[in-house]
Amino acid sequence: MTSSRIRKLALLVLSASSSILSSCVVPDDTSSVAKEDATAAAARKEMVGLSEADVRMCAGFPTATADAGRSGQIWTYQRTVQRGNLNVVIPTLAVGAIPAVGGSVNVAPGGYCNTQIRMVDGHVAEVAYAGDNNLPNNRDGLCVSTVDACVEYARQRHQARTAATSR
Repeated sequence: MTSSRIRKLALLVLSASSSILSSCVVPDDTSSVAKEDATAAAARKEMVGLSEADVRMCAGFPTATADAGRSGQIWTYQRTVQRGNLNVVIPTLAVGAIPAVGGSVNVAPGGYCNTQIRMVDGHVAEVAYAGDNNLPNNRDGLCVSTVDACVEYARQRHQARTAATSR
C-alpha cells in the first residue's frame, strides 16, 4: 500500500469511530428529553398524608432534618451511587500529515440523590428531589430506592382504608 492510501484508510477509520462514539454519548442533563421515573413521580402524590412514623417505617431515619418555620420541617435522605463505570479509550493515532487523534469516553459516572420530604403537622406535605440523580432514560432514577418502599406502603394503607370503609 502506498502512504497516501494508508492516510486515506486511517482518516476513514477515525471518522467512522468518531461518529460511532459520538452517538453513544449521554448528555449530563437528560431532564429535557427523559420522563420522570414512574415510582419517583408516584411518591410525589402517594406519600402525601403519611405520618412521620409511617415514613420512618418505610424509608428509615432521615440523614438530616431542617426546621422550615411555619412551613414545617424538611427531612432529607441522602444517597450516593457509585455506578459501574465503563471507560472507552481510543488510542492516539498519527499517520503522516494527519494530526494525532485519540481520547476517552466515560459512560455512567456516579451520582447522588437528596430526597426531601416536607412535614407539616406531623404528616408528609411534599416530596422533592435534588442532585445529580438522572439516569440516561429517566429523571430522578437514582432516588427510587429511597421512596419505592414508601410508595408501596402508602398503596397498602390506602387499600386497607378502602376495604375498611366498604364493609
